[in-house]
Amino acid sequence: MTRLNEVMDKQPRLLSSKLFQKHRQVEVVLSRSVLYWKEIEKSRKRSSCTSRESETAHSHAVQVCEIVAVHKSEEDDQGDTKRGRLKKAKQQSQLYPHTFTVSYVRRTRQHQWRCSDVSFHCASQALCQQWIQVINEQLSLLTNRPKRLLVYINPYGGKQQGKRIYEQKVAPLFRRACISADVIVTECANHARDHLKTEANLDKYDGVVCVGGDGMFSEIVHGLVTRTQTDHGVDQSRADAELVPCSLRIGIIPAGSTDCICFGTVGTNDPVTSALHIIVGDSQPMDVCSVHHGDVFLRYSVSLLGYGFYGDVLTDSERKRWLGPARYDLSDRWSTIHGKFIAINAASMSCACPRSPKGLSPSAHLADGTTDLILVRKCSRLDFFRHLLRHTNKDDQFDHSFVEVHRVRTFRFQPFQKQLVSREDPSEPPKKKGFSPMCSGQTTCNYSKAHSSWSCDGEILKHAAIQVSVQCQLIRLFARGIEEQQKQ
Repeated sequence: MTRLNEVMDKQPRLLSSKLFQKHRQVEVVLSRSVLYWKEIEKSRKRSSCTSRESETAHSHAVQVCEIVAVHKSEEDDQGDTKRGRLKKAKQQSQLYPHTFTVSYVRRTRQHQWRCSDVSFHCASQALCQQWIQVINEQLSLLTNRPKRLLVYINPYGGKQQGKRIYEQKVAPLFRRACISADVIVTECANHARDHLKTEANLDKYDGVVCVGGDGMFSEIVHGLVTRTQTDHGVDQSRADAELVPCSLRIGIIPAGSTDCICFGTVGTNDPVTSALHIIVGDSQPMDVCSVHHGDVFLRYSVSLLGYGFYGDVLTDSERKRWLGPARYDLSDRWSTIHGKFIAINAASMSCACPRSPKGLSPSAHLADGTTDLILVRKCSRLDFFRHLLRHTNKDDQFDHSFVEVHRVRTFRFQPFQKQLVSREDPSEPPKKKGFSPMCSGQTTCNYSKAHSSWSCDGEILKHAAIQVSVQCQLIRLFARGIEEQQKQ
């Protein structure tokens, strides 16, 4: 509260009035950055210490940049069931008949945001209109706020709740904040990507919003980045091309299975929280990895590029996709691995999610132009299980002799070629050189050229030999990174 008072003292007051709020007289002050109100004590015969405690307990402040909207409202006396309160409310409504309501961001637990309302009662219509006008003038100065959005909804992702989540939880908030939205419900895979690449008139929008999971977000990234490079004449098939950053920000309304990107940039997978970050116009730059096979562009990666264990787990899990989120648990099976590394992962962000609170690489930076290359060398199944188990808690998963991490801007990967011998012939033991796919203990591996699979943000790449380059701050999200938790 002391810090708030210092801010209020330094900034000139735009408005200051004695109004009523919840049948109590309050002093309401507006500066360029803060809306502040405190209850006016009836008795001033208190010690200075008690007065300070009282002021802290009955003072409230909202940053102007986190005000969602302000509007004129009608008097509401619901909840005043007692006769005395109802009589007092009627008397107040006669003396202060004009009311305006401020909607603002309120922080709750675990990084979640909610939209709260506070109503102030004025004696005159002119004063009420003045407060509404001045607050709206300050909001109009916040040029980072979007006015018009292009929204893509994936009706099939996750638990198939994307359309309902948007209509019931997000759209009402957008309307309250006077944000117009053009909504497209996707009909097939890559619908959003292809529409962004060719058809969408991006000049009339302030941002693109995806309602779905990480796969839907990947579609938006591929469509928007490709469209940007096309408009600027950049050949993205060249591995050494310097890509042009996207001008439009991307918003994520989580409605998928894991929603790793949303969790890692906001701190929670909550649609209302994400919608409020979009409304207040937050901006978080983010690196993107471009993946090539020679001069052939393969994909963009935002979160995790994994080879070996994670790629093979994903390949197997795709066969069980009908199971929904549980498929990841069922496909974490143990297999025999032949080669130097069990897993090679490139993490461009922490990859934190509710299942893994610190992620695969807790210190990975979102926008510093690097990716964390994590090499898990061949080890026992027990040791590897211990490594995986640490992803689910807060222990240091890199504190193993067989795990090493390198922070890189680019890397190339070329698998060794080898021939695996059938396990059915006990007279000739299998050779253990180079890389190979993960096979179950009883599987007969009889390939002339065997290698594992790369998983790129949940999609399987058809090439194992790749080159990866980090494109620094190629995109921006409607997010601000994970805030430090503060006492409410």
